[in-house]
Amino acid sequence: MNIGLIAHDAKKTLLQNLCIAYRSVLAKHTLYATGTSGRLVEEATGLNVRKYLAGHVGGVQQMGSQIEQNDLDLVIFLRDPEQPKQHEPDVHRIIRLCDVHSIPLATNLATAEMLIKSLDRGEMDWREIYRRND
Repeated sequence: MNIGLIAHDAKKTLLQNLCIAYRSVLAKHTLYATGTSGRLVEEATGLNVRKYLAGHVGGVQQMGSQIEQNDLDLVIFLRDPEQPKQHEPDVHRIIRLCDVHSIPLATNLATAEMLIKSLDRGEMDWREIYRRND
């Protein structure tokens, strides 16, 4: 499965820790991330991450494009709701696109853990069928 990873600056360490904790699950899948988040996850875990540009210079739009093509199966977007970002409209675009393409989206740690555990149990296999029929 293809997994997208994004984290606002205040949540990057949390994303690293999540990926460390679930490294064995994530290692079985293809990871995509905005530039800085991807680099930090790679450094912390040794996992291979396909990186876009940094989020604020086009990486969020690149991931949005991949979502539009229904090429991601799960997105973890650890966002900071307390600190609005200049590229906030792109955040809403990611959320909308995930809804349009029925791509599971986690915007906080609790949901991210639930989705990763679900992925590990094989409960996300329906995405393969959904993607083929899209």
